[in-house]
Amino acid sequence: MRLYRPVGLAELLLIYRSGMRRFPPRLPEQPIFYPVLNEPYARQISRDWNAKSPEGAGYVTAFDVEEAHAASFEVQQVGARMHQELWVLAEALDAFNDHIQGRIRVIAADFGPHFTGRIPEAFSLRGQNARTQLKTLIGIHGYNGMDFHGEVTANHEAVFAHFPYWEQTATGNGPQVVEAIREVWSGAFPEIPLGEACG
Repeated sequence: MRLYRPVGLAELLLIYRSGMRRFPPRLPEQPIFYPVLNEPYARQISRDWNAKSPEGAGYVTAFDVEEAHAASFEVQQVGARMHQELWVLAEALDAFNDHIQGRIRVIAADFGPHFTGRIPEAFSLRGQNARTQLKTLIGIHGYNGMDFHGEVTANHEAVFAHFPYWEQTATGNGPQVVEAIREVWSGAFPEIPLGEACG
């Protein structure tokens, strides 16, 4: 079964650290994990809730769960016809993760005006927000391909989280450099693709 899960930046990074294979454990005040059954509903949450949160970012993830396991959870309708979710109790999430087939994928992203993103702690991108990171990468790309490759791979968490933002906001030489980032990434981390036509 194909399911969707809108997430914020912090949750996305935890998923990324699992190799895009598992959702993180719920917090004590979060007794239920609720993936949704259709992309339009996930996009609505990402745009109208996650992107307007203090993090200023919403990512829509898609993933496949074994049919038999997914069928063990009741579909909950929480609003209009499209507002359908599976309710997975927090204590059942670990087993639910075990039944995910393949990797979790980022298929769309939304950003608010105050989005700053993941602030790296190493190399030339250290201490910079998402917008400034792209400017720095544009500059590095213009003079040293090896350094550019090193920045992308050393700061892979930030690159993964910010790539959809850069795709949406790059101007001037930015789109060319965004494609160069994708090329470096596909060589260094071929098992985890960057966002799939996010927008």
